[in-house]
Amino acid sequence: MRPRRPLVFMSLVCALLNTCQAHRVHDNKPNIVLIMVDDLGIGDLGCYGNDTIRTPHIDRLAREGVRLTQHISAASLCSPSRSAFLTGRYPIRSGMVSSGNRRVIQNLAVPAGLPLNETTLAALLKKQGYSTGLIGKWHQGLNCDSRSDQCHHPHNYGFDYYYGMPFTLVDSCWPDPSRNTELAFESQLWLCVQLVAIAVLTLTFGKLSGWVSVPWLLIFSMILFIFLLGYAWFSSHTSPLYWDCLLMRGHEITEQPMKAERAGSIMVKEAISFLERHRKETFLLFFSFLHVHIPLPTTDDFTGTSKHGLYGDNVEEMDSMVGKILDAIDDFGLRNNTFVYFTSDHGGHLEARRGHAQLGGWNGIYKGGKGMGGWEGGIRVPGIVRWPGKVPAGRLIKEPTSLMDILPTVASVSGGSLPQDRVIDGRDLMPLLQGNVRHSEHEFLFHYCGSYLHAVRWIPKDDSGSVWKAHYVTPVFQPPASGGCYVTSLCRCFGEQVTYHNPPLLFDLSRDPSESTPLTPATEPLHDFVIKKVANALKEHQETIVPVTYQLSELNQGRTWLKPCCGVFPFCLCDKEEELSQPRGPNEKR
Repeated sequence: MRPRRPLVFMSLVCALLNTCQAHRVHDNKPNIVLIMVDDLGIGDLGCYGNDTIRTPHIDRLAREGVRLTQHISAASLCSPSRSAFLTGRYPIRSGMVSSGNRRVIQNLAVPAGLPLNETTLAALLKKQGYSTGLIGKWHQGLNCDSRSDQCHHPHNYGFDYYYGMPFTLVDSCWPDPSRNTELAFESQLWLCVQLVAIAVLTLTFGKLSGWVSVPWLLIFSMILFIFLLGYAWFSSHTSPLYWDCLLMRGHEITEQPMKAERAGSIMVKEAISFLERHRKETFLLFFSFLHVHIPLPTTDDFTGTSKHGLYGDNVEEMDSMVGKILDAIDDFGLRNNTFVYFTSDHGGHLEARRGHAQLGGWNGIYKGGKGMGGWEGGIRVPGIVRWPGKVPAGRLIKEPTSLMDILPTVASVSGGSLPQDRVIDGRDLMPLLQGNVRHSEHEFLFHYCGSYLHAVRWIPKDDSGSVWKAHYVTPVFQPPASGGCYVTSLCRCFGEQVTYHNPPLLFDLSRDPSESTPLTPATEPLHDFVIKKVANALKEHQETIVPVTYQLSELNQGRTWLKPCCGVFPFCLCDKEEELSQPRGPNEKR
């Protein structure tokens, strides 16, 4: 028999070549860090023109990457905007819209949520071998049929790791001066309930066994006492603070209610820990800030340090947290192979006020704000991309882009494929970011307010530079000419609180970015042509919309049995983060 050394040698060579090829594929795939701020106005950052709020870390990110100046959210409120960001699809396609006034997930006791048949960017990257993590705000639903099924948990959408707030900040979340007292009191109350329950079980077993002779009335009275105690405790805790302001690690509730001013710092630590654990792998980290949404929980280190009150303090604290994440990327040697993206979910909240103090963001020169589906101030957001060696530093792109573009972009850089069984509305940004093309791949963008189409943007494929925008519906400001809806807190999408335009109001954003003066046939020769072009595009777009259940209408009603609970309902308060931070003895385990 001949020696088989040549065969063995060839096998080794092939194995080495395959290994090298695998390493090359791995090296070509960047790590991906997506940072989204809540309710941040485009005018709140130094790199977008603000010279009174200090945002040095985000400004540095902009200098080191590409800054998008016409970056558009698919919705002007949290839940639908984030669903579009995650899926690359208009919210109307997934059903993350409402035909009424409740346009976001209302609380954690509703069965509404992002449909499980939607493909998220996390699920797409997970198929490409990425470790995926979400830290921060979710607001895409939680439970469906019971308080523990967690059908809408981030894990079911491709995220391997989750730490954060499944809902969103609301006024009740902060400040909470009685939190520690209530936690201590409930601990004692729960001990009392357990002792009474043990007594009931013991007496019942003893009576049935003939060991003790007690009247059934006593046993039933003790059972009734437990139920009355639980009902009284539940009835005294009706505030969203106890049922919506909570934090989770994985599937476990760690704080209920959360200590809001501490949450941001813990999330940054979680993000840095995630980066460290996965620095030798390819990973996706979606860091979803609770900042700068009202009630603006801010640590003492930043309170009173800005020129713009509590809102400015909160923005500057957020910027410092961005800096810590960027520093960690550098410290772990990940900078050159990490695609970093920064944005806001929609425009600043103009109507957020306490007395005369402004608690919402500034949208620069753009009309409107959060909740307004058509006006630029509600949907034009910051957009910054950094990828050293792949994306040129210091570049400015004025072409229209969308938050929906991030899914096809990360699919492109990771070697993934887009779903072929559905419409994807986003476009791959890499050719534009790298300067390989001059114009956006978007020709039309459609701007919804809930389920109602309010405006259409047309980007002609020529060198005219025009960006036409036709408004079919605009909100009625309260008071008139105030620029906001201060009576209702957020503008409405339909009915008597909007104005319907036929023909639609027309603007050229390249000449009038503030949308201050509508064009007419007398002032714009192309007026009628543009209106007709936009109408035809709208008709074609509407023909692609497949009817689905509107999650934020039919399913957006609270149900008591879906309220999440850290313990045994209704005794649900807990603080496991505080327990973990307590000093332990040498023989104690954490």
